[in-house]
Amino acid sequence: MRFALEALFVDVPAEQIASARDFYRSRAAGRGPADFAELKEARAKKPAPRAVVPPPLEETVEAAGVRVPVRVFLPADGPPRGVYLGIHGGGFYMGTAAQGDERHRALADALRIAVIGIDYRLAPEHPWPAAPDDCEAVALWLVEQAETRFGTSRLAIGGSSAGATLALATLLRLRDRGVVDRFAGAALRFGTYDLSAHTPSGRLIADEYFIQAYVGHVPDRDRTLPDISPLYADLGGLPPALLVVGGEDVLLEDNLTMAGRLSAAGNDVELRVYPAAPHGFTGHPTALAATAVDGVNCWLRDRLTP
Repeated sequence: MRFALEALFVDVPAEQIASARDFYRSRAAGRGPADFAELKEARAKKPAPRAVVPPPLEETVEAAGVRVPVRVFLPADGPPRGVYLGIHGGGFYMGTAAQGDERHRALADALRIAVIGIDYRLAPEHPWPAAPDDCEAVALWLVEQAETRFGTSRLAIGGSSAGATLALATLLRLRDRGVVDRFAGAALRFGTYDLSAHTPSGRLIADEYFIQAYVGHVPDRDRTLPDISPLYADLGGLPPALLVVGGEDVLLEDNLTMAGRLSAAGNDVELRVYPAAPHGFTGHPTALAATAVDGVNCWLRDRLTP
């Protein structure tokens, strides 16, 4: 039996697909930094995020002996009905929580929830397991403090690219601690779930510098550890998950496989594949991206504000 990839595509207006194809044809394909010198240059050139109103609260939270800076967005209209923990992408070696300020501000107001952005430590200055340690600490802080701090214990987690990987790794850690049931859902956008180069999708990115920066100190045989490559984890007992990926994403196969493994483990999982969309597409100025983001927001609303 054969299945066509097109059968998995989200049904979106043809004009959105055509517009997206035009946008990407006019946009030069980029590549990530090839070494630490290029990484430092790329970080320095990263534009400052635009200010949002009202601005987030900047504070440091602590759990499990780890202190982590966070950005807290509260809804403008009334108390929060849930809390979303958002983890930024950037290959584990770039980005800040502030890069998500506009989305997090809009999400907090649209869903009337609190949104927490994490400034986890970046590689190569802080390689694995620093990033998942930081994300786990903030998740545990929410498990312990959300009801007191925000007046709700309804939690969800999510992220894009490396942030999706860290979100899933965090849920696996929480499950092993026996507290993952506090999270009502995980919104995972185009994650990279195999850093071992043992699968075809993993081999496509095996030579990328971000892998060397993040897990270069880890022997090849150990890069299938679930905390590094969640694709190899026992995935049972996790909350409902939404996986979003573009049909032109180099990580498409990674996401298809992860969706299948999550489902086979007995979890509630929904996979949405968007045609004509490359990696990172939900952050691009296209109508297709807006449709995908709206879909993620609706999915989160159903889980955080029943």
